[in-house]
Amino acid sequence: MTKRTFKFAGIAATAAITALILSACGGQTTEAGTDADGGLTGAVVADGSSTVAPLTEAAADAFRDVEPGINVTVATSGTGGGFAAFCAGETDISNASRAISDEEIATCEENGIEFTEIIMANDGLSVIVPLANDWAECLTVEQLATMWGPASEGTVTNWNQIDPSFPDVPLALFGAGTDSGTFDYFTDAINGEEGAIRTDYSPSEDDNITIQGVTGEDGGVGFLGLSYVAENADVLRAVAIDGGAGCVDANVETVQSNEYTPLSRPLFIYVANESYTGNEAVKTFVDYYVANAASIAEAAIFVPLTDEQITTAADELASLAG
Repeated sequence: MTKRTFKFAGIAATAAITALILSACGGQTTEAGTDADGGLTGAVVADGSSTVAPLTEAAADAFRDVEPGINVTVATSGTGGGFAAFCAGETDISNASRAISDEEIATCEENGIEFTEIIMANDGLSVIVPLANDWAECLTVEQLATMWGPASEGTVTNWNQIDPSFPDVPLALFGAGTDSGTFDYFTDAINGEEGAIRTDYSPSEDDNITIQGVTGEDGGVGFLGLSYVAENADVLRAVAIDGGAGCVDANVETVQSNEYTPLSRPLFIYVANESYTGNEAVKTFVDYYVANAASIAEAAIFVPLTDEQITTAADELASLAG
């Protein structure tokens, strides 16, 4: 697993899959305390990706059984919105479906926010259609680019323009909004540039709204995280994707093996180092989240870390402790 290193004000913060840096500067710092029974009390504030939110919510739900006095709140302003709040020192954890950008790193640096990047699970970004769609079993990256590319705005409006064998059914396009890491990832992987997309589609930072839109139209099509497909299998399905080596379905095995290309990706949390070192509630929650990443991912219907990723995490933690 590749390391990413951040240097803020001359202090290096080396981030790997689950490295927890123990130097501090910035972040949400609500003090933790104890209740009458000696249990921890306090608050942990997370915001960001709507894709990663169910994963962190699953962690918070399980953690509540361990430390009921710690309140973990999880908001969903999108990956970009989450980083904006995080780099302003308003949150302890930023959920992200893409890596932090150079511009966002610069903002954190300007505000004195040092952080650690932690990969918590894997995901396959899915292209979804309603169950009424019985023609699109597999789409190539080229067909997706025809469907979603900026040049198609106002001109590619029907399924039979994607493939002549498809029926005469109007396209109804739904997907992530511009603050979403899913938007950034999809546009880069399919259209070759982050942010490059036709504008005559219905965007939302809420994946549930995307699902409602797609399933409300016979010609509906959208993109979102794989976990939402399993949760809504009674009304939608994901099409297989041909990234150049044939049609591949998105599932645990193909995402972990990177066969599902180009739409496999890691999912992140970013932890404010000062929150981790200065707030026992945050530290306890993050430690629990990382230690139980595999079971949390499975409970939230995400693709767990691979054995190699888990080993890398253990090695990083051991090197920090040593």
